[in-house]
Amino acid sequence: MKVILLEDVKKVGKKNETVEVSEGYAKNFLFKKKLATPATAASENDVKLKKQHEEKVAAENLANAQAFAKELENQKVEVKLKAGAGGAAFGSVSGKEIAKAYEEQFGKEIDKKKFVMPEPLKNFGTYEIKVKLHPQVTGTLRVSVTEM
Repeated sequence: MKVILLEDVKKVGKKNETVEVSEGYAKNFLFKKKLATPATAASENDVKLKKQHEEKVAAENLANAQAFAKELENQKVEVKLKAGAGGAAFGSVSGKEIAKAYEEQFGKEIDKKKFVMPEPLKNFGTYEIKVKLHPQVTGTLRVSVTEM
């Protein structure tokens, strides 16, 4: 019996795949748990339309991420940090502080988890921080850590 999977099923197939399974397995397990539907012309067409829509949305997201990455290259975020004894930085700057400063200065949000930083910034100066905007797009943001 041909069925279209609605979810990933181990050892059977992935979501939206059309697979051949035994009739008993389909009726007693897949249909009861709402993991699959019978493969009809209408349901196959629905899956095809869903895939086209998902591809279109993915292409739009990629284009938006690429445009935002170009925009980031021309921007510089200033983060103020207290100075300790001898002019050394007191504390550090993490992705959370950079995201907050970016939102205040440019009015756009960047998720703090998107910053690729091996460790927090602990010294004054200008740094180039990688921002993972999309699985295929990584932008660079200049961050200036200055004294308060």
